[in-house]
Amino acid sequence: MKIVIISPDHDTRAWEDAMWDENQDLEIEIYPDDTEREKTDFILAWNPPEGVFKHYPNLKVVASMGAGIRHLTKNKSLHAEVTVTKIEDDQLIEDLQYFVLTSVLNYCRNIPYYVIQQQQKNWNRISYHRPKETHVGVLGLGNIGLPVAQLLEKNNFKVSGWSNSEKEIENIDTFAGRDQLPNFLKELDVMVCLLPLTDDTEDILNKEVFNQLPEGAYLINVGRGSHLVESDLLEAIEEGTLSGAALDVFQDEPLPKDHPFWENEKITITPHTASVTQPSSVAHQILENYKNLKQGKELKHTVSRKKGY
Repeated sequence: MKIVIISPDHDTRAWEDAMWDENQDLEIEIYPDDTEREKTDFILAWNPPEGVFKHYPNLKVVASMGAGIRHLTKNKSLHAEVTVTKIEDDQLIEDLQYFVLTSVLNYCRNIPYYVIQQQQKNWNRISYHRPKETHVGVLGLGNIGLPVAQLLEKNNFKVSGWSNSEKEIENIDTFAGRDQLPNFLKELDVMVCLLPLTDDTEDILNKEVFNQLPEGAYLINVGRGSHLVESDLLEAIEEGTLSGAALDVFQDEPLPKDHPFWENEKITITPHTASVTQPSSVAHQILENYKNLKQGKELKHTVSRKKGY
C-alpha cells in the first residue's frame, strides 16, 4: 500500500503519523521525493504545484486534505477521469459553527470597537444589537453552511439562507439562484459567506452585492479568499456601505504585511483558523477510500468536478 502526499507549503508529519496509526504497513512518500510515479494511483494533496499531476500517468484518485477542492480542480494537469474527494468532518463543522457564532456576537456587542477603544484608553458606551433584533444571512447552505445557519437560529437570530438550489429549512427563510439574491440581501444586518469556491461564486462578494445590502451591514467571510473582491470591500467600508468585516480567508495567505486590510480598524483579521482539519480525526477517511479503490468499491465523499463541490 502506498500513498503519495503533495503539500509543498505544509509540514506533513501529522498526516503521516495519523495514517500510520491507522495502518502501520502503509507506505507513505512525500512529493517531490516520491519514487515509481507510474505506479501511483492515489494522492493526498493540498495546494499542489501547477502541472504536477502530469507526472502520474496512472493516477485514479486525488484526496483533498480539507473540505475545499478548488486548489485541486484548478490544476490543469488533473485529468477529467481522476476522481476527487474531500474531507467531511463533524468536528471541523462544529468548529466553524462556533467561530461564526462568535464573530456575529462580536459584531452585535461591538467588540472590535471596544478593542480599539481600549488601545486609545477611551471609555465610551455605544448601543448594541440583541440576537432577536439581528438578521443574519448565510451564503451557502451545504453540509457546512446549513449547520451554521441552524446554530444561529437556535441562538435567537433571525436567519436567512441563500444557495444555488432550492431548500426548505425549518425556521429559516431560504432563497435560491441569482434571481433571488437581491431579495436575500435587502434586509440583512450581517452576511456570512460559506459558499464553495467555483467559477460561479468567485468574486461574488463585490460592489454590486454590497450595494444591495442595507447601509451599515457587516460581512463575515469564512468561505474562500477568492470569493471577495478586496478593493470593493475597502471602498464599501470607506463609503459606509458596510460597517466592517471579519475575514478569516484571503486571496494571498499569509496575508502580506503591506496589505491595506492590516491598517483598517473596521476589519478583523484571523489567520484562516475558523476550522482546521485535524489529521488524527480524518485519517481513517483517507485510508478507507484507498482501500475502496483497491477493492473496486464505491468511494466516499466524492465531488462533482462540474459543480465544483
